[in-house]
Amino acid sequence: MTSILQENVAIILPENGLEEKLKQAESEGRKLSIKLGFDPTAPDLHLGHAVVLKKLKQFQDLGHQIIIVVGSFTARIGDPTGKNKARKPLSAEDVQHNAETYINQLSKIIDVEKTKIVFNSDWLDALQFSDVIQLLSKVTVAQLMHRNDFNKRFTENTPIAMHELVYPILQGFDSVKIECDIEMGGTDQLFNCTMGRQLQEVHQMPAQIVMCMPLLKGLDGKEKMSKSLNNIIGLTDEPNEMFGKTMSIPDALIDEFIDLTTDFSMDEKNSLKSKIESGENPMNIKKLIAKNIICQYHNENAAQDAEEFFNNQFQNKNFEEKSFDPVLINNLNHTHNKTTVIELCHKLKNDISKSAVRRLIQSGGVQINSVKITEPDEEIELTKNIKIKIGKRGFFELL
Repeated sequence: MTSILQENVAIILPENGLEEKLKQAESEGRKLSIKLGFDPTAPDLHLGHAVVLKKLKQFQDLGHQIIIVVGSFTARIGDPTGKNKARKPLSAEDVQHNAETYINQLSKIIDVEKTKIVFNSDWLDALQFSDVIQLLSKVTVAQLMHRNDFNKRFTENTPIAMHELVYPILQGFDSVKIECDIEMGGTDQLFNCTMGRQLQEVHQMPAQIVMCMPLLKGLDGKEKMSKSLNNIIGLTDEPNEMFGKTMSIPDALIDEFIDLTTDFSMDEKNSLKSKIESGENPMNIKKLIAKNIICQYHNENAAQDAEEFFNNQFQNKNFEEKSFDPVLINNLNHTHNKTTVIELCHKLKNDISKSAVRRLIQSGGVQINSVKITEPDEEIELTKNIKIKIGKRGFFELL
């Protein structure tokens, strides 16, 4: 049992903590309480979130209690991003909307009916200012500066706002309030999770252990999967979109995707990796990964249909025979019957920036009626039946 729970885990702190917690719970005749906190800063979950959620599901299947802490207070403060600036705080309305969306999507992986969901505004809003000062007195500035991004920004004379320093303490206090045994997160949450251990000890409580999962890289193969970087595969993406995005990952990410995004058995995972090492075409392995992902979040029929669509759309058919998404010219909100290529492409693909669209056009990634266009400011007439291909997966027809 312990080996299954440790599979793919990047960090367990302390190293033998999981075994000790499991033994302790067994001797006391109880189940463990496992915490996952999230600030609802964006309304969509993706495969990066699923890495942690699937580990929670393993605990849940063994009968342990999962506690989801929604950062309904801390999201209004702004978590340090791990970069060189603070994250923008959200309004109470944004927090509520995103939290509801998150909770609905959790059911794709964990049993929400058996999950305890709490909101940290319930206890943090109730703190008096004197309570906050007492809480802050439990942590030193030197301890906070052990967080890598704080230390780096301080060394580089980059501003660090006081609310950013307070944030890890508030997250740690959540662990005190819910009395959890284990806190889970990505490796980027190690410092914040260990703060929970420290504050529990200060409050004369058994210290939680920390389990950190690896950070799944996004479609660019460089940065972690993040909605703000537009490099995600969302849990609610349509099957065709899931398949196409998975096929676009760099070959160097195949092993990571096999380990962290699929639910193949360990023997199946090792077999796929061996095939890659033996010279198997990476595209064949990516197709198996894509179908497995779709089976998890949709169903087997959807996976088969998505593979067929991909083969027809991207491998077999010529330009005219491909499937194009219909777009009504009147819906483009354009007052003239002419526009530039960059303006048209940006309206059709508004999920990417205009500068990214410009680069895509200049690199030959846009075709209009099967003709490659490389001049972003070229004017075209908006007429019916124009077919536009933008990048690898954007196919549109004006109607």
